[in-house]
Amino acid sequence: SDRAAYRLADQFDQDVLGYLTGFKQSALHSVADTANTTVNGSKAVSTAGSDELLSSMKLEADDFGGSSGSSIGIQPRLPGASAVPGSGNANPTMIIARMARKLDQQNVDTQGRWLVVDPVFIEVLKDEDSKLLNSDFGGAGLQNGLVINNLHGFQVYVSNNLPSVGTGSSTTGGTNASNFGVIVAGHSSSVATAEQINKTETYRDPDSFADIVRGMHLYGRKILRPEALVNAKFNLV
Repeated sequence: SDRAAYRLADQFDQDVLGYLTGFKQSALHSVADTANTTVNGSKAVSTAGSDELLSSMKLEADDFGGSSGSSIGIQPRLPGASAVPGSGNANPTMIIARMARKLDQQNVDTQGRWLVVDPVFIEVLKDEDSKLLNSDFGGAGLQNGLVINNLHGFQVYVSNNLPSVGTGSSTTGGTNASNFGVIVAGHSSSVATAEQINKTETYRDPDSFADIVRGMHLYGRKILRPEALVNAKFNLV
């Protein structure tokens, strides 16, 4: 039952995070890996694309001097690092600061902002400045994926359910148009979700001395303020 409940929650997380970044799942119980071209109901604003997002709120390599359509190459700000502006590369704090600026320019509230990053991004961020992640020490430690309570105005969470295209964010070699990961930031008013466990039932397992529990998980999600969402494609330099 515990494993089944986890799988239901995991599927919900993968679908919603994919939707918020403009991607969809090609198979259940896998991270989103395909560009979303289907509008869920109607667009919140007419200028949004078929993924219900604003093109101006998508960060790519061209935001840091690289090519449009390619991911941003990331590397910590260390001596000899090649991830510098002007070639499509950036360090993690630069990307987060640019996300904050994008939201500021859209007059998005400063209270209630969040950022979800994947394990690759948070590792590079730790390499850049381990002092940023002070929630690792003392108190209750990590809670619901929260690793930083305030970074450029964001509460920072880590999730392994963000979209991954091709070989994903751990792909090395700088900017890339086919292999990358995606992170997303926004405000709590940007999206609405609803869910419920509609039905559960148990029955005997015909192959063992045990009961099988199954349930129907119903959920929905809708982008309400696309101007309050910003995402970034990235991979390792």
